[in-house]
Amino acid sequence: MSIKMYDELALEREINAGFGVDMEILQPIVYRVPISRSAEATLFLNNKKQLYLYISGQSKLLLGDIKKTVSRMGLVADIYFPPKGQPRYFEEAALSKFLEVFPGRKNVSDEDLIFYRTLVSYNPALILISEVKNGEIYQFDSDSHTSWRLATKFAYRRIKTS
Repeated sequence: MSIKMYDELALEREINAGFGVDMEILQPIVYRVPISRSAEATLFLNNKKQLYLYISGQSKLLLGDIKKTVSRMGLVADIYFPPKGQPRYFEEAALSKFLEVFPGRKNVSDEDLIFYRTLVSYNPALILISEVKNGEIYQFDSDSHTSWRLATKFAYRRIKTS
């Protein structure tokens, strides 16, 4: 087995342990590309031909940071997977942050939590991708004037069926 195969197997196990999603990596598109000074991302197709993005970093990453990064990479997100065993993780964490700021509020709506959802810690992150915009995937590059450069070209659009 090559080092690449060991890395793919380790990533599959990390995803299964952290998110409870059992999958097999069929084809890595980009592997451990930088997305900031302290975070990296892996984009891959699984055995069902679905495109996933796995992000991990050394520093604290928030859901808002992840959403902005996905957009800057030229991707369109479909599902942000919560940690294993916590299906309402984003809502519960957003509610606790909201109640820290407004401790007296009793009736809290989803509209009240929209901003606080972006402040929820989300590291590592697993995202199901629905589309690659313009067929180009970008990575962080501190030397570039836009801080992003083309990593690879890959055409993908998920067709939703009912």
